[in-house]
Amino acid sequence: MATVFPFSAIVGQEEMKLALLIAAIDQKVGGVLAFGDRGAGKSTAVRALAALLPKMKTVVGCRYNCDPDLPARFCEECQEKAKHGKVKTAQVPVPVVDLPLGATEDRVVGALDLERALAKGEKAFEPGLLARAHRGFLYIDEANLLEDHLVDLLLDVAASGENVVEREGLSIRHPARFVLVGTGNPEEGELRPQLLDRFGMSVEVKTPDTLPERIEVVRRRDAFENDSAAFLEHWSKEEAKLRRKITQAKDRLPDVSVPDAALERAAKLCMTLGTDGLRGELTLMRAARALAALEHDKIVTDDHLKRIAPSALRHRLRRNPLDDAGSSVRVDRALAEIFG
Repeated sequence: MATVFPFSAIVGQEEMKLALLIAAIDQKVGGVLAFGDRGAGKSTAVRALAALLPKMKTVVGCRYNCDPDLPARFCEECQEKAKHGKVKTAQVPVPVVDLPLGATEDRVVGALDLERALAKGEKAFEPGLLARAHRGFLYIDEANLLEDHLVDLLLDVAASGENVVEREGLSIRHPARFVLVGTGNPEEGELRPQLLDRFGMSVEVKTPDTLPERIEVVRRRDAFENDSAAFLEHWSKEEAKLRRKITQAKDRLPDVSVPDAALERAAKLCMTLGTDGLRGELTLMRAARALAALEHDKIVTDDHLKRIAPSALRHRLRRNPLDDAGSSVRVDRALAEIFG
């Protein structure tokens, strides 16, 4: 595995880092879209998160990363193993799978195993990227440039949590629940609204605008490239500390309560902004709960909602021809109106 820059060593970009941590704590939040300037650390942060995540428990030998604690969601192969009492478990890294822009449909969803078909005359399924990403993260760099037919595939699977493949007389379905993480530059085009809505949070990534920050970014990156082993050793304690925080937050998450007052605030905020559907409220509530768990709080408060609202709602706003203010400004105005 290639050496990656430590997550805890990333300078600034607090909104992006917090959104990625929240997505790691509660996958139901729905993923993160990071749009902004080139060379501002978007890809670095995503790959750093992959190296930071605590390991997960899976069924040994499963091609779909089935969770041994959820037998109701086993794939067909694991169901057969369970019938004969052969389910063994192991701790493995959380998968973070890259989806290349030029990927073929077969590579994404899976295809017929031609080697076995030619050698043995058997029809067998070769899982694709969606199978590898199950229970992990699917990362799309330059998400706004993704081809339409791949976008349609992702929308279908993201909605159902299941990948269905019909190929050459084969009919395969397997679980495919993953967190979408996308990055891109808005100058190169916008994201399709249907896919944009599938991202739980959207963050704006900007080039640091203060002299000390810019100097520190260059200093750390140079130190990492000159002697990555020493740099990783220097940041190892911070990485271990952050990894423990994520694990503890995931354990605390079920015990964090969301009072009716917080739900009412979230609903009022979404109504004021005119967001479509109820996905805004759900995402805002889940993200605020994950933030509370990260900060050792047992109850979701107004402070949690205010801090996470821009990320959860800015990409869900309708365009208003009578208001040329940016989406972040509109969210800030609504927060001031609702929370004072």
